[in-house]
Amino acid sequence: MPEARLDSASKFDPARAAEYEQQSRIALAGYDACHELAACMLSAQLGTGSAAKLLVVGAGGPAQEITRAGRMESNWRFTAIDPSEPMLEIARARIAEAGMAGRTEVILGRVEDLPNEPAFDAATLVGVLHHLPGDEAKREILRAISSRLKPGAPLILAGNHYAYASEPLMLKAWGERWRMHGATADEIKAKLGKILQGADPPHSEAAVFALLAGSGFASPKRFFSSLFWGAWIACKAE
Repeated sequence: MPEARLDSASKFDPARAAEYEQQSRIALAGYDACHELAACMLSAQLGTGSAAKLLVVGAGGPAQEITRAGRMESNWRFTAIDPSEPMLEIARARIAEAGMAGRTEVILGRVEDLPNEPAFDAATLVGVLHHLPGDEAKREILRAISSRLKPGAPLILAGNHYAYASEPLMLKAWGERWRMHGATADEIKAKLGKILQGADPPHSEAAVFALLAGSGFASPKRFFSSLFWGAWIACKAE
């Protein structure tokens, strides 16, 4: 595994994995709405009642991409892949609780470990890209996903964009959201400091679009936004 990807996966140790779901709901205002809309966008693109096979990259944790979409579309099947064992264990539990273990393959690893053939009708990459340092690591994972999608297949991409320090008002509002949920001033300072040091989001929506275009995806459309977070749907070029 490339060093950048290895380091990103190692951040999600058992302690961080255990708190991930709760912390994500605070950090992302509209957490549930984003996942619900992602499922709706995929269903609209693929067609209600379709028998699609979806690749869920970075599936570890609450596995919302799978459980939300799976409740909507009973004929969809999923391949969930993540390089973090603690995060993947949580995903396995959530998938089983949702009664979807029978139509979900769970794999410890990275996209490049999968057969390099266009086997999937759609893919998701949620909350991953901003953890990968540098554009090359970002393009690498997007290209790996693209090569495993059928022509025209949709990708849901969601994560933080903008350089955090370049948007001081939004950064302060982010801190205020933590305060709204009971964090002390010292805890907020520590959280924001960790964010500023530990992630490398694309610095604009244009940068997101350039990464997608350089990785074989076309016609991106944003369908959700919340402070630094954005969510887009794009399709693999025909």
